[in-house]
Amino acid sequence: MPLAAADDTFAQTLAQALTDDTLRRAEPRYLEEPRGQWQGCSTWVALPRTAEQVSQIIKACTAATVGVVPYGGGTGLVGGQVAPQGPAPLLVSLERMTKIRAVHPLENVATVEAGAILSDVQAAATQADRLFPLSLASEGSARIGGLLSTNAGGTNVLRYGNARDLVLGLEAVLPDGSIWHGLKRLRKDNTGYDLRHLLMGAEGTLGIITAASLKLFPRPAETGTALLTVASPQAALTLLAMARDKLGDTVTGFELMHRTGFDFLTECLPNIRQPWATAPDWTVLLEISLPAGLSPQEALEDIFEKAFADDLVSDGLIAQSLAQAQSFWDMREHIPEANRAIGSISSHDISVPLSSLPDFITRAGQALAGIGDFRINCFGHLGDGNLHYNVFPAQGCTPAAYNDQRDAIKTCVHDLVDALDGSVSAEHGIGRFKVSDLERYGDPAKLATMRAIKAALDPVGIMNPGAVLR
Repeated sequence: MPLAAADDTFAQTLAQALTDDTLRRAEPRYLEEPRGQWQGCSTWVALPRTAEQVSQIIKACTAATVGVVPYGGGTGLVGGQVAPQGPAPLLVSLERMTKIRAVHPLENVATVEAGAILSDVQAAATQADRLFPLSLASEGSARIGGLLSTNAGGTNVLRYGNARDLVLGLEAVLPDGSIWHGLKRLRKDNTGYDLRHLLMGAEGTLGIITAASLKLFPRPAETGTALLTVASPQAALTLLAMARDKLGDTVTGFELMHRTGFDFLTECLPNIRQPWATAPDWTVLLEISLPAGLSPQEALEDIFEKAFADDLVSDGLIAQSLAQAQSFWDMREHIPEANRAIGSISSHDISVPLSSLPDFITRAGQALAGIGDFRINCFGHLGDGNLHYNVFPAQGCTPAAYNDQRDAIKTCVHDLVDALDGSVSAEHGIGRFKVSDLERYGDPAKLATMRAIKAALDPVGIMNPGAVLR
């Protein structure tokens, strides 16, 4: 059934059923996405305050066959929050649903609404002397609903897992407008299909998450951070294995960074302090979190001495204060901002099996050299196999000069990822930007099952039309 537009007539009818100011004209900020590639076509945005209001809105959209695009913090990088074409959908923003409904320190659980900003959830956990470990560069604006809908990753996946691993229960509005009251705080519940994991990662195509019961953790008593110069990606991988053999799950962060990223910081963000005159080719940012009574300084010194003796590292800095540790992380977290300032030709959020990462980096560089002259910024979460492998113009050139090579570059990188049994979307999702990639590289049986689930739950096809599945 073809969808209808959320036009003024539909908006007038919907507004009469809602409380004042729930429906308004969509401001430009709702129609943009961070990479500036697409512009949304929606005219109206609904801003509900409760799950019941979300239900009311979805029922009206189903009756009128109007598409719905859920909107969180707008930080998604694959266009899941904007619909650039087709009948104008209704945007449903969760930004008013921000309550921290409850924190249960003894249970290590917090129940929060989907519009809560990640940093506010982290702060609420801290006030209860607990940790909510999901952490990423956009945590000051990204909202819980969007993070769960995209199964966000970030820098702590090595220790705590992706977003879906941090959820005990969900409340959600399904495509028929019914509310699933699944906010249980249980760690064991084998009563049928686990709908949590169906909705998380579905990017709003199977319903709208309105609240979640989140796992909290004891706050680490001691944290240590080191910036280590490694000989190669293979050396970094060996260092990771060594660190985990010695320290187990207390290794909470392990980021690999190439010199190009630091060059971009120097060029575009000179206010970000770097601890060297000339950046090394490869650097690892290592973070550990230890219980009381253990010294992270001694643990990191022990790791460095062993790695140095084995020719894995040639230099390094161990943070002597929280401020110095934060300065190390500031470098890592500002690399994406510097990337945007330079302007990429093609950006890739990929993962491959850990042991294949060095081979991928070598082979991808060689293959791209056969296409043209590029700068490659390879960085990311080595600990969980996720790299951001981004291709940039040669010095003095602009991305526009490479427009005719974009598809060849992306295909080159993604074909190699696929050959190594990897994923062309490690943590950003599919959205609208990567629908064709999912079709090209996705397992046929998986795609058929996904389409069957979509048809069963959303037969009218109103939920985030065009995202994930064409």
